[in-house]
Amino acid sequence: MDDSEPDTFAVMEQMPTQEVLDSLIESGLHEIRREKSGLLLSGFSAGLDIGFGPLLMAVVLTLSQGSYGDLTTELLLASVYSVGFLFVILGRSELFTEHTTLAVVPVLDRQASIGQLMRLWGLVYVGNIVGGLLFTLLAVVLMPGLGVISPEAFELIATKLVSHQLHWLFVAGVFAGWLMGLLAWLITAAQGTLSRVAIIWIVTATIGLLHLPHSIAGNVEVLFGLFISASITPLDYLAFLSLSTIGNAFGGAIFVAVLKYGHVVRGA
Repeated sequence: MDDSEPDTFAVMEQMPTQEVLDSLIESGLHEIRREKSGLLLSGFSAGLDIGFGPLLMAVVLTLSQGSYGDLTTELLLASVYSVGFLFVILGRSELFTEHTTLAVVPVLDRQASIGQLMRLWGLVYVGNIVGGLLFTLLAVVLMPGLGVISPEAFELIATKLVSHQLHWLFVAGVFAGWLMGLLAWLITAAQGTLSRVAIIWIVTATIGLLHLPHSIAGNVEVLFGLFISASITPLDYLAFLSLSTIGNAFGGAIFVAVLKYGHVVRGA
């Protein structure tokens, strides 16, 4: 056999966990060391792009005969919810909930400081929120005139997230952050674009199907209602954003970054 030919079985092997961890550390350090303006612009771009998921949800609710609780509609909503994440993650824009895992690992490995982590989180988060705000304004002003989205759909999407008790927002936010942390780990381990697309769709559609509060996509969803409906108040929005953000950060950092790092290092 010619040694120059690729080993098919080697190509198909799963990336070892130590290599996944090393790759996460390298990616995290790269983002931590980026210029401030680059992080802000990338975060702003992600905030804009992720809005297409909630926007398509509004289209599905407007055009569908069903609503929340109908199995077909729920599956459609979960599927289109993932579109925004596909745009952001495959487009390599900065998303806060990914960095709750990616950027924590170099800190655990003592190659970065907590101060550097807070700088990265802060810049990406602000960019995400401002980008989502601009997208929502454009969608609310322009989209109803096209006849494919009703204002009631915007309100329904927001109400689904803010109608729960405050402790639910935190607990469910932890699960959403946990899933996003797993997504960052699995994408790093994946070897091809198609497998990454499948992983992104599976994980984010799960978040959508369970109606878990993702702080960045949910920022757009709740702003829809805030701008359209008098029943959604600024206090509702702030409560959602703060609790889901804390929950997302906790879930990604503790249940993925700390545990994965611990078991790989101890296993080595």
